Amino acid sequence: MATSPDTIRTQYPLPVYNYRVEIGSEAMAFSEVSGLAIGYELGTYKESPVANQPGPVTMYFPGQLSATTISLKKGMVKSVSIKTLYGWIQTVQTNQVVKKDVFIRLCDEKGAPVISWKVANAFPTKLTAPSFDAKSSDAAIETLDLQADFITIEET
Repeated sequence: MATSPDTIRTQYPLPVYNYRVEIGSEAMAFSEVSGLAIGYELGTYKESPVANQPGPVTMYFPGQLSATTISLKKGMVKSVSIKTLYGWIQTVQTNQVVKKDVFIRLCDEKGAPVISWKVANAFPTKLTAPSFDAKSSDAAIETLDLQADFITIEET
């Protein structure tokens, strides 16, 4: 029996290559996004031994939300790299930090967003220049690291 397009759309995993990144109100092309993780710090509590158990009993509990760091990689484009990304990280140096919400939207085969990750109150912490190699003809790839308050995931 053939699988219908509706079944594929609702029950098959989405491919990772079809996504869109929006920084504030500006959509930008990135070749790679990594670090989208939600996690909690782990706390411990040691309790007196229970009958018939040697040593203290260690109990674990969730603590505060872990810091969120994401990395965005893209090919260098003069106007975007200097004006937009370098301009944004310069706000940190002058102590006038501009925090922006970043949206990473995973899209379906038609380009419509299906799932969105909202990286809240992000600001740049590192802008890495590409590696240079006279023997290579690869594109110049720069990396932007962002620190954020938290990540939420929503179906769109």
